[in-house]
Amino acid sequence: MDRSLYNLKLLLILTSLSVLILSLDLFHLLNFPKQLLSYLTNPISFGLYSNSQNLGRQFYFIFEARFAAKENRALKEQNGKLLSENSELRKKLSEAESLLSQGQHLDPQTYNLIPAHPIGIGRYLKIDKGLSSGLKLDQAVVINDNYIGKINKIEAQTATVQLLSDPDSKVPAFSQGLEGKAKGILIGEFSTEILLDKILHEEKINIDDLVYTDGTEGYLPRGLILGRVTKVLEQPTQVFKQAKIVPNFDIRDVELVFVIKE
Repeated sequence: MDRSLYNLKLLLILTSLSVLILSLDLFHLLNFPKQLLSYLTNPISFGLYSNSQNLGRQFYFIFEARFAAKENRALKEQNGKLLSENSELRKKLSEAESLLSQGQHLDPQTYNLIPAHPIGIGRYLKIDKGLSSGLKLDQAVVINDNYIGKINKIEAQTATVQLLSDPDSKVPAFSQGLEGKAKGILIGEFSTEILLDKILHEEKINIDDLVYTDGTEGYLPRGLILGRVTKVLEQPTQVFKQAKIVPNFDIRDVELVFVIKE
């Protein structure tokens, strides 16, 4: 009973206060308290609003940073893929140009040429063709109409080529220039230059003369280019004179070589 009476009194008091506040507000008697309360609470509201804005910007920055990082990774992957595809296309284009150029120098109807990719170089050049492609020992390897060496070791899928620079390489050769020609033996020296040896003193050889295969060996056609004369070595007391020869290309820059199968 006492509890119910207390609740009734409280309800009456709250109702009375509500009516009083509504009445005062209706007659604009609460304007000053409202302004005072607004003056006191506005800085707090502004602070809460600014903090919420800063927090929102921070969350937005974190989201954007994560999105940008993800997008950057995707762009890097796409760029890597495009670079790989571009490299492959350039490689195929270079190979197609090599095939076209080779056909213009050595007639495919005369020579059965097997294209091969260089896959390693040290003392010997390693290529990706072997017995399974019909290759044999001592077959000549060329680039355009330049002779680069012969097959000296062969396996099922690969072979090695003895280059002109190898000290065991000896190729009968001749030079041809405006003043005449000279015969000799081209000897490797393990360097960018090779030596044309056993040239008779009376034979004519000069700087920039081209040197060709003599063709006296069965595996090697006559007239393939071996290089260009850079220096003539001549001493009156020697029976023979010599000449320094440099190849027309760097084997390390070559995409395709060709084996003369027949």
